[in-house]
Amino acid sequence: MQVNPKLIKKHFEKSFDTYNKNAIVQKIMAEKLIENLSNIRTEFDNILELGSGTGLLTSDLVKKISFKKYFANDLIEKSKFYINKIIPDTVFYCGNAQRITPSQKMDLIISNAMFQWFENLEKVCINYKRFLKKDGILAFSTFSPENFKEIRNLTGLSLDYKSLEEIKNILKKEFEIVYTEEFSTTLKFSNPLELLAHIKKTGVNSLTTQYWTFKEVKNFCDRYKDQYPDIPLTYCPMIVICKKI
Repeated sequence: MQVNPKLIKKHFEKSFDTYNKNAIVQKIMAEKLIENLSNIRTEFDNILELGSGTGLLTSDLVKKISFKKYFANDLIEKSKFYINKIIPDTVFYCGNAQRITPSQKMDLIISNAMFQWFENLEKVCINYKRFLKKDGILAFSTFSPENFKEIRNLTGLSLDYKSLEEIKNILKKEFEIVYTEEFSTTLKFSNPLELLAHIKKTGVNSLTTQYWTFKEVKNFCDRYKDQYPDIPLTYCPMIVICKKI
């Protein structure tokens, strides 16, 4: 499925005020990412956070990681104000994370729940390696192919998620893989409309430009209840930490 950056920006921008309250799994991912990073290294000079959003990862990072200079990037300009509340002197780059050019080399490039939006992960990783100092760390969380499997099974809509093995094979050409982890979490909802609202409030309803009619929404809800009576939604996150070689 082709990713539409304008659509991603539009939907995440709308979800900013509701994101932190509803991003239950993304918060778990951020906590796991920081916890495991802090077991490897806790002191950095320059840090670049990609897809900084509402500061969910940033808030956890400042509790366990020390640094001299913080750089942040997001598609949405509003992110700057969220991050500056946490780290007032942050250098902010607004725009596509694949096109930014940091003014300095980084000791750490970190990102939570964003790498799944990249269509060419190999190209992205080679690019970010250029921005890292010797022994610099690339740490990110993303999702595996079973993520949102219920949505995929009913609609055919899904991102081109890569398996952990595929990600390892891409990274090992440029990085030493230090830590990886896969896990799954299933959220339960009272009805399919509540599930759809959850997706909307976390900004991840960017798989199609098509707006559903009332009839299509009802059809989706009926099919969801028939096939998944407990109204589950499966998240399958991955944590990856690697070092530049």
